[in-house]
Amino acid sequence: MSIKKTIILITLLIFSTINLNAENFTKVASSKPVLVQSGKEKEWCPICGMSIKMFYKTSHTSKLFNHNNKDRQYCSVRCLVVDMKEYTIDLKSIKVVDASSQQLISAINAFYVVESKVKGTMSKVSKLAFATKNDANEFIKKYGGRVVSFKEVLKMAEASLKSDISMVTKKKEKKIYPMGKKIFTKMCKQDIKLTDYLEINELKSDIKNKKLCKPLKEKQLQALSLYLWEVKRFERLDKILDKIDVPKDAKCPICGMFVYKYPRWAVKLTHNKKDLYFDGVKDMFKYYFKYKNIKDKIIVTDYYSQKAIDARTAFYVIGSDIYGPMGDELIPFQNENDAKTFYMDHRAKKIIKFKDVKKEEVYKLDE
Repeated sequence: MSIKKTIILITLLIFSTINLNAENFTKVASSKPVLVQSGKEKEWCPICGMSIKMFYKTSHTSKLFNHNNKDRQYCSVRCLVVDMKEYTIDLKSIKVVDASSQQLISAINAFYVVESKVKGTMSKVSKLAFATKNDANEFIKKYGGRVVSFKEVLKMAEASLKSDISMVTKKKEKKIYPMGKKIFTKMCKQDIKLTDYLEINELKSDIKNKKLCKPLKEKQLQALSLYLWEVKRFERLDKILDKIDVPKDAKCPICGMFVYKYPRWAVKLTHNKKDLYFDGVKDMFKYYFKYKNIKDKIIVTDYYSQKAIDARTAFYVIGSDIYGPMGDELIPFQNENDAKTFYMDHRAKKIIKFKDVKKEEVYKLDE
């Protein structure tokens, strides 16, 4: 055998070994995963809907500082960074799964291995955490990479977020959305009320647990959920005339959440010639009372029709069993009969007009 052929053969063997090693590492939980979220939706990431169990070794948790320290769990640091752009999250509260022990550890104290041969989760670059530097170095011996701190990992994730989203979007448009559409058409009820859900993992939970579709494997369930959440939901909204059109970069001035994600709850208030958007009537009233009973135009979203209506002539239901993005809400209706029907169906406390809403009553909804 010639020297040239020998070199080629050795090179192929090296790359074959590298690929085999990378494939041997699995992100799936090998024992019962620790799930910190509440409800049946706790199995899935609230940002992308992916299974926490399937991507357990890249899983992170956090607490939402301005939302009563609500527990969140993500499939990846990428989804954590997406959430950090909307919510106030204390870095000290963030935990990550130790890829060795599979226990939750403090992210700040973890040793992250980046740029290994293991594929990234929702990102081109893999980011795996370890409790000890020794464990991180042992991993590097098999899969390559380098050790960095949590703060550096966050910087990397933030810097690559735009390109990572673009990469994932192309994959969804090419394969996942068409698969999801096919599943929805052939295997599901066609009247799923998509605007009833605040996050994708809630939708995914109901599809599975309330049997809104025929039995699906996780891969099918994920494709279906992404299609419904990211395509079908907005197709239906586009058909609604006279709705509130919320810019994608508009954040609620009270809680900081992106309003476009919650179209059923959207409120628009014009103040000092500037359009402001809120993710619910409750936050709008907080702003309204803060600035001494604003006289400018305010429009809210009728709960049933999802059309934009005059806030000052609407009827509001308080104390129902339906929650908005910020918990208990004042739920608006254009006509009183609809408000009464909702009041009866959802065990509410009362129906009230705009002029009768009191500041104390609004803030009491947060208790």
